[in-house]
Amino acid sequence: MIHVETDATGWPEPASWASLADKAVRAAIAHSPERRFLTEPATVEVSVKFTSDDEVQSLNRDYRQKDAPTNVLSFPMVQDDLLDTVDANSDDGELLLGDIVLAHGVCTREAGEKGVSVEAHATHLVVHGTFHLLGYDHITDQDAEEMEAAEREVLAALGIDDPYAEISD
Repeated sequence: MIHVETDATGWPEPASWASLADKAVRAAIAHSPERRFLTEPATVEVSVKFTSDDEVQSLNRDYRQKDAPTNVLSFPMVQDDLLDTVDANSDDGELLLGDIVLAHGVCTREAGEKGVSVEAHATHLVVHGTFHLLGYDHITDQDAEEMEAAEREVLAALGIDDPYAEISD
Protein backbone atom coordinates (compact mmCIF):
# COMPACT_ATOMS: atom_id res chain seq x y z
CA MET A 1 0.00 0.00 0.00
CA ILE A 2 1.27 3.43 -0.90
CA HIS A 3 -0.21 6.35 1.01
CA VAL A 4 0.26 9.71 -0.68
CA GLU A 5 -0.40 13.14 0.75
CA THR A 6 0.02 16.43 -1.07
CA ASP A 7 -0.23 19.48 1.15
CA ALA A 8 1.80 22.26 -0.41
CA THR A 9 0.71 24.63 -3.13
CA GLY A 10 2.47 24.17 -6.42
CA TRP A 11 2.32 20.39 -6.68
CA PRO A 12 -0.05 19.59 -9.57
CA GLU A 13 -3.16 17.40 -9.35
CA PRO A 14 -2.94 15.03 -6.35
CA ALA A 15 -4.10 12.03 -8.40
CA SER A 16 -1.05 12.26 -10.63
CA TRP A 17 1.28 12.32 -7.63
CA ALA A 18 -0.37 9.25 -6.14
CA SER A 19 0.16 7.34 -9.39
CA LEU A 20 3.75 8.60 -9.70
CA ALA A 21 4.60 7.59 -6.12
CA ASP A 22 2.93 4.20 -6.48
CA LYS A 23 4.87 3.33 -9.65
CA ALA A 24 8.18 4.60 -8.24
CA VAL A 25 7.91 2.77 -4.90
CA ARG A 26 6.77 -0.49 -6.51
CA ALA A 27 9.56 -0.37 -9.10
CA ALA A 28 12.23 0.26 -6.46
CA ILE A 29 10.98 -2.55 -4.23
CA ALA A 30 10.76 -4.96 -7.18
CA HIS A 31 14.36 -4.18 -8.15
CA SER A 32 15.84 -4.50 -4.69
CA PRO A 33 17.38 -7.76 -3.49
CA GLU A 34 15.86 -6.91 -0.10
CA ARG A 35 12.42 -7.51 -1.62
CA ARG A 36 12.60 -11.20 -0.66
CA PHE A 37 10.15 -10.43 2.15
CA LEU A 38 7.55 -9.83 -0.55
CA THR A 39 7.62 -13.52 -1.53
CA GLU A 40 5.30 -14.25 1.38
CA PRO A 41 1.80 -12.78 1.33
CA ALA A 42 2.43 -9.44 2.97
CA THR A 43 1.23 -5.89 2.91
CA VAL A 44 4.05 -3.40 2.58
CA GLU A 45 3.18 0.15 3.47
CA VAL A 46 5.06 3.27 2.41
CA SER A 47 3.91 6.83 2.99
CA VAL A 48 4.96 9.52 0.50
CA LYS A 49 4.31 13.16 1.28
CA PHE A 50 4.71 15.97 -1.25
CA THR A 51 5.04 19.08 0.87
CA SER A 52 6.70 22.46 1.27
CA ASP A 53 10.33 23.40 1.73
CA ASP A 54 9.41 24.80 5.15
CA GLU A 55 8.07 21.48 6.40
CA VAL A 56 11.05 19.55 5.03
CA GLN A 57 13.42 22.09 6.60
CA SER A 58 11.70 21.60 9.95
CA LEU A 59 11.96 17.81 9.69
CA ASN A 60 15.59 18.05 8.54
CA ARG A 61 16.40 20.29 11.50
CA ASP A 62 14.56 18.14 14.05
CA TYR A 63 15.76 14.73 12.87
CA ARG A 64 19.09 15.40 11.17
CA GLN A 65 20.24 18.61 12.88
CA LYS A 66 20.52 20.31 9.47
CA ASP A 67 18.55 23.56 9.41
CA ALA A 68 17.93 23.73 5.66
CA PRO A 69 15.46 22.22 3.23
CA THR A 70 16.58 19.25 1.19
CA ASN A 71 15.00 17.52 -1.78
CA VAL A 72 13.91 14.28 -0.08
CA LEU A 73 13.96 12.77 3.39
CA SER A 74 13.40 9.11 4.23
CA PHE A 75 12.36 7.73 7.58
CA PRO A 76 12.86 3.94 7.65
CA MET A 77 10.72 1.98 10.09
CA VAL A 78 12.75 -1.24 9.78
CA GLN A 79 16.39 -1.48 10.82
CA ASP A 80 18.77 -2.40 7.98
CA ASP A 81 19.88 -5.57 9.74
CA LEU A 82 16.29 -6.79 10.09
CA LEU A 83 15.25 -6.41 6.44
CA ASP A 84 16.45 -9.94 5.65
CA THR A 85 14.20 -11.49 8.29
CA VAL A 86 11.23 -9.15 8.21
CA ASP A 87 8.83 -11.83 6.91
CA ALA A 88 9.72 -14.04 9.87
CA ASN A 89 9.27 -11.18 12.34
CA SER A 90 5.91 -9.88 11.14
CA ASP A 91 3.00 -11.05 13.27
CA ASP A 92 0.29 -10.13 10.79
CA GLY A 93 2.04 -10.05 7.41
CA GLU A 94 2.07 -6.26 7.37
CA LEU A 95 5.22 -4.20 7.12
CA LEU A 96 5.40 -0.45 7.61
CA LEU A 97 8.54 0.18 5.57
CA GLY A 98 8.69 3.92 6.25
CA ASP A 99 7.98 7.47 5.13
CA ILE A 100 9.34 9.59 2.28
CA VAL A 101 8.94 13.39 2.21
CA LEU A 102 9.66 15.63 -0.81
CA ALA A 103 10.10 19.43 -0.76
CA HIS A 104 8.29 21.24 -3.57
CA GLY A 105 10.61 24.24 -4.01
CA VAL A 106 13.83 22.22 -3.90
CA CYS A 107 12.43 19.56 -6.25
CA THR A 108 11.20 22.19 -8.71
CA ARG A 109 14.48 24.13 -8.65
CA GLU A 110 16.60 21.00 -9.13
CA ALA A 111 14.39 19.81 -12.00
CA GLY A 112 14.94 23.15 -13.73
CA GLU A 113 18.70 22.98 -13.18
CA LYS A 114 18.78 19.45 -14.65
CA GLY A 115 16.50 20.34 -17.53
CA VAL A 116 13.95 17.64 -16.64
CA SER A 117 10.29 17.73 -15.72
CA VAL A 118 9.30 18.07 -12.09
CA GLU A 119 7.51 14.72 -12.44
CA ALA A 120 10.67 12.95 -13.67
CA HIS A 121 12.77 14.45 -10.88
CA ALA A 122 10.13 13.65 -8.25
CA THR A 123 10.02 10.05 -9.51
CA HIS A 124 13.81 9.85 -9.09
CA LEU A 125 13.54 11.24 -5.56
CA VAL A 126 10.81 8.75 -4.59
CA VAL A 127 12.91 5.87 -5.97
CA HIS A 128 15.93 7.24 -4.07
CA GLY A 129 13.89 7.55 -0.89
CA THR A 130 12.50 4.02 -1.26
CA PHE A 131 16.00 2.63 -1.61
CA HIS A 132 16.91 4.35 1.66
CA LEU A 133 13.92 2.60 3.27
CA LEU A 134 15.34 -0.67 1.93
CA GLY A 135 18.75 -0.10 3.52
CA TYR A 136 20.68 1.51 0.67
CA ASP A 137 22.89 4.47 1.48
CA HIS A 138 25.49 6.68 -0.15
CA ILE A 139 27.89 7.39 2.69
CA THR A 140 30.86 5.69 1.03
CA ASP A 141 31.78 5.99 -2.65
CA GLN A 142 31.10 2.27 -3.17
CA ASP A 143 27.67 2.53 -1.53
CA ALA A 144 26.87 5.61 -3.64
CA GLU A 145 27.87 3.79 -6.84
CA GLU A 146 25.69 0.79 -5.96
CA MET A 147 22.72 2.99 -5.08
CA GLU A 148 23.08 5.13 -8.21
CA ALA A 149 23.33 2.03 -10.42
CA ALA A 150 20.15 0.65 -8.87
CA GLU A 151 18.39 4.00 -9.35
CA ARG A 152 19.50 4.15 -13.00
CA GLU A 153 18.06 0.69 -13.68
CA VAL A 154 14.71 1.42 -12.02
CA LEU A 155 14.36 4.81 -13.68
CA ALA A 156 15.23 3.35 -17.10
CA ALA A 157 12.49 0.75 -16.58
CA LEU A 158 10.12 3.66 -15.85
CA GLY A 159 11.21 5.48 -19.02
CA ILE A 160 13.24 8.16 -17.23
CA ASP A 161 16.71 9.19 -18.39
CA ASP A 162 19.81 8.67 -16.24
CA PRO A 163 19.72 11.41 -13.59
CA TYR A 164 23.46 11.07 -13.02
CA ALA A 165 24.52 11.49 -16.66
CA GLU A 166 26.86 14.35 -17.30
CA ILE A 167 25.13 17.30 -18.91
CA SER A 168 26.98 18.35 -22.06
CA ASP A 169 26.76 21.85 -23.53
